[in-house]
Amino acid sequence: MQPPVLMYSTAWCPYCVRARHLLEHKGVEFEDLRIEGRMDLRTQMQMRSGRTSVPQIFIGEQHIGGCDELYALDHAGKLDALLAGTGD
Repeated sequence: MQPPVLMYSTAWCPYCVRARHLLEHKGVEFEDLRIEGRMDLRTQMQMRSGRTSVPQIFIGEQHIGGCDELYALDHAGKLDALLAGTGD
């Protein structure tokens, strides 16, 4: 069973667009929390991730990081296992 995938993002961020594209290409259902104009969500993102930039991506309770980290996991062959709930 796929763990929940959550991405804090903005509509206009090119890294958010790239991350969204990869997740959609893989057929992943994910919650996309748009933080523009939402100080509550921005604060929540910063507290959970320790970062201020978008996107910030979580698979289950695991913080993946941003777009570069998401693509690095994919290139290393580890993303599919995480998305399937079988990876570390």
